[in-house]
Amino acid sequence: MKKIISLLSCSLFLFFASAQSNYTVYGTVVSAVTKQPLQGASVFAQNTTLGTATDAEGNFKLAVPEGGYTLVITFTGYNTETKRISNADANDRSIIYEMKEKEKEMEEVSVVATSEVKDGWEKYGQFFTEKFIGQSTNSALCVLKNKEVLKFYFYKRKNRLKVIATEPLLIENAALGYNIRYSLDSFTHEYNSEVSLYTGYPLFEEMTPENNDQYARWMQARVTAYNGSILHFMRSAYHKTLQQEGFQVQFLITENDTEKATPVKNYYEGLQYSKDDSTALVELLPKQTRVGILYLNEKPEPGFALVFPNEPEDFQFSIIGFLPGEAIGIERNGYYFDQNDLSISAYWTWERIADQLPYNYRPLME
Repeated sequence: MKKIISLLSCSLFLFFASAQSNYTVYGTVVSAVTKQPLQGASVFAQNTTLGTATDAEGNFKLAVPEGGYTLVITFTGYNTETKRISNADANDRSIIYEMKEKEKEMEEVSVVATSEVKDGWEKYGQFFTEKFIGQSTNSALCVLKNKEVLKFYFYKRKNRLKVIATEPLLIENAALGYNIRYSLDSFTHEYNSEVSLYTGYPLFEEMTPENNDQYARWMQARVTAYNGSILHFMRSAYHKTLQQEGFQVQFLITENDTEKATPVKNYYEGLQYSKDDSTALVELLPKQTRVGILYLNEKPEPGFALVFPNEPEDFQFSIIGFLPGEAIGIERNGYYFDQNDLSISAYWTWERIADQLPYNYRPLME
């Protein structure tokens, strides 16, 4: 019976995946200097399982489910190019992406001018892994397969750690059933403020399960990772289903050097929700810059409570920091921008790469 249920869940997942409406983006990748086509350039939608490569003429086409994405183009020896795409870009065959060669001399000067830690992995490897991959239950089943590509730099004057990668990081997530190719721009940790920031471009690949039981475990683990996540929140905000999905919204207001949480009665009025019917784009511009997000349907992981004993025990509590007067846009698949304008803290920082799902992930119930 278990085997039949597992096969049924697999069939349902494939049905739901195929039922999504897709659109196709096209483009041509050339050298910015010679204008010659670049064959074999990697083209993928960031944070998805969707990617392709350019042909001999530098052309590509990529089908993606409806919604928004960051299109990422990489080619050895060239700077990474990115472009935000949405349904409005469907079938436009006129876009040309000009790739610029990396300035190797400037890179070499930059490396010499900084203080690389020779035994960086031995000194900072575990710290980097906790801040980048995470400390959740799923992180224990994640393996960074090419740690040798990491370079660690410590700046004493600024009390800052910086980590870069000479090649994309290869991460095996046996908890969720994904291989992740993560093109890391940089990772920084400010010891004075205890804030970690990293930017990069992940591409997910579905792992092949050994049997139906393993596949079923992955499906359940993905649902658990999705529930209460920032992807779940953004999709719920877009569709105005926050309360039904188990979320509550608070404003965090500082008075007399004390931060107090004030419940928001009307979530969408407080977040100043607006939707452009012509583009199907939603914008949020909260009336306060610090917004508390409560997810009531799950408790924090036991490990989180051990590390942060003063945090709530009965629900997951996260904080989104907005820039004053700056709205964020949300596409129907939960993709949001500009992501660099937001700061995330509390529980969502516990769930890092180990709990991350691609934007084309859909739970069976959706």
